[in-house]
Amino acid sequence: MTSTAIKQVFALGLHWPTADPFLFCAHHRDLYPKANGAFGPNASLQGRQIGSDFTLKDGWRMYHGDRVPGFPSHPHRGFETVTIVKQGFVDHADSMNAAGRYGAGDTQWMTAGAGIQHSEMFPLLNNDSDNPMELFQVWLNLPGRSKMVAPHFKMFWREQTPQIDLLDSNGRKTTIDLIAGHYHNTTALAPPPDSWAADNNNHVSILSVKIDPHGEWQLPATAAGLNRMVYFYRGDKLQVNGSDISAGHGLQADSDATLQFKNGTQQALLLILQGRPISEPVAQHGPFVMNSREQLQATFDDYQRTQFGGWPWPDRDQVHGDKKIRFARHANSEQEFPDSHL
Repeated sequence: MTSTAIKQVFALGLHWPTADPFLFCAHHRDLYPKANGAFGPNASLQGRQIGSDFTLKDGWRMYHGDRVPGFPSHPHRGFETVTIVKQGFVDHADSMNAAGRYGAGDTQWMTAGAGIQHSEMFPLLNNDSDNPMELFQVWLNLPGRSKMVAPHFKMFWREQTPQIDLLDSNGRKTTIDLIAGHYHNTTALAPPPDSWAADNNNHVSILSVKIDPHGEWQLPATAAGLNRMVYFYRGDKLQVNGSDISAGHGLQADSDATLQFKNGTQQALLLILQGRPISEPVAQHGPFVMNSREQLQATFDDYQRTQFGGWPWPDRDQVHGDKKIRFARHANSEQEFPDSHL
């Protein structure tokens, strides 16, 4: 049986299809080997396209890094990044002299706004064991009125992120990490104030979902006219409103229809993105997202002139030491240490 609530089904790769207000979603899963003592892999880099290594060779990639995996300093303007980490660590540094290290279960929500440079490195901290890494990076567009707001970021530490456990009629559990939006009488942490997600009328939701083998779960209907994307990235089989969906596939569904999930024999892992479209023209070139070609040209001119504040760090691929200590230091000198109780 095919559900009329499901608009389309598509295969997943490294980069996943998205719909307005979302611009981009990347799933990074890299099974890095032991570290070399300098935050990189203790393995040869021969045969890789260093500087642009996006091929899954030996189970991992270097991306734009040449010694540490990740993304050395690069600019953004006109949108937001939401980085959701499942395993491993991310080291953040930016042109406002802010920094952070966050890990499994943490999310960073960054408003690029008028312009920022930042780096996102994946330091390998285990010299005696493997360094598995998994994260999602989601790009959420900003409406035209907010594209030139001041840049900043917020940390959603795992200890603060709402987690909802639900049992079906057979006692099988579904666990939801609520990154954005509302679910089951629970509200997520507040997004940055200039975000499209900050207005509840836009119904922006980001859910990370885990369903037990043979478990059942229901995603309720919500307002009509939203874009709702469900990504089934690990497991074996799901039934969604009677339609069979294999792992490694996603679907787009009507937002005003209830989705009933029936899981197969393996734990199912899902990411769900939902929101009201901004419905404005999108002019994008690489890391810049504006509303017109003229605004894009002005962005290139601004970046060439100002470098969005320059780069205050000694390395383009800045790493914050060898301790597994999470922290954030903001541009206003505010500091956060979620591990301070240890």
